Amino acid sequence: MDDVTPSVGRGARWKDYRAHSQDLAADERYESSATIPDLFKTTLLKDGWWPLTHGDQATWLVELVKRAPLPEALDTNAIDLIHANHFFVLPFAEKMRERRSIPVVLDTHDIQARQYELRNRSGFSIPPYVGYRSMLAVELDWIKRADVCIHLNSEEYAAFQQLLPLAQHELIYPSIAPAAPHDNGDRAIFVAGNNAANYISVRWFLKYIVPRVPEISISIFGDIADGVKSHDRLLYKEHRNLFRGRVAEIQSAYADAALVLLPTREGHGLSIKTVEALSSGLPVVATSKAFRGMGIDPSQLRNVFIADEASEFAAAMMKRRGMSERSDPMTSDTRALYEERYSSERYASRLGDIASKLMARMQAK
Repeated sequence: MDDVTPSVGRGARWKDYRAHSQDLAADERYESSATIPDLFKTTLLKDGWWPLTHGDQATWLVELVKRAPLPEALDTNAIDLIHANHFFVLPFAEKMRERRSIPVVLDTHDIQARQYELRNRSGFSIPPYVGYRSMLAVELDWIKRADVCIHLNSEEYAAFQQLLPLAQHELIYPSIAPAAPHDNGDRAIFVAGNNAANYISVRWFLKYIVPRVPEISISIFGDIADGVKSHDRLLYKEHRNLFRGRVAEIQSAYADAALVLLPTREGHGLSIKTVEALSSGLPVVATSKAFRGMGIDPSQLRNVFIADEASEFAAAMMKRRGMSERSDPMTSDTRALYEERYSSERYASRLGDIASKLMARMQAK
């Protein structure tokens, strides 16, 4: 857990994690975290919390994970490969392979220092402020310890090759379960979690696009409603009827959709919302930013319409809302692209090939 908890496995964050991770296939699960006593029994306050007050989220997360103990029941002798999902969990991986050499595959997602810098714009910190370069240095120091760096989009693949030229880099696009819309969907949907980049995008959509399309039924799914409510209560009240909140199964958000909206204004790394939209096969109205890191020209997809100005975006919504009635989503260009690049079979094949070669190489040493 990337947070301080009352004790390992206890607290609201753990309950929330378990509630939202039941779909993750696992034969065994082990839990670990830094705890509240660690704040006072270790140097976490000095080494982690104090840098955090200046905006250094990278150091804070690394120091948290350093204090997460290995579960007693975990047999590290039975582990042949570690697949880490963020640079800041690598201190835990280092503990796991203290006694024997275990290869580590790391997902980088994107340059996290950019995300931290974006969060700091709307957060509170005290001077002197820790900036992008300092947090990136922490990030790179840990990333280079992995045996293979897996990058989930073309932009980060190119960027990390330059930042860490001696490391082994692989590009594997992420996989998600496909969305399956019902026939005769009647609304435009927008899916967004509560983060700084999504708030900027939703705010632009509500202020400049929604007033231009009063006759279109729009549903906004996800907990972004909480972000809008906390940052701009008047804007939330004006459009509260559009928000549907978080849904238990994200696929249900697409059930009654006729059109998928991606009014992306900010963000780094490949957008999972965009992959979900591709998988649905429905017509998509998007900004060019929504297709960052995919290494494709979205204008070549016949059911995708790119509009970076609010007036153009609204006009595209009006023109395309009835397209799904005249075409089969499962035979669309976007669905074909999803099957080619983002299906679970494609992801598993790429990851399995890399992992097998890495383990064989480590065993041969």
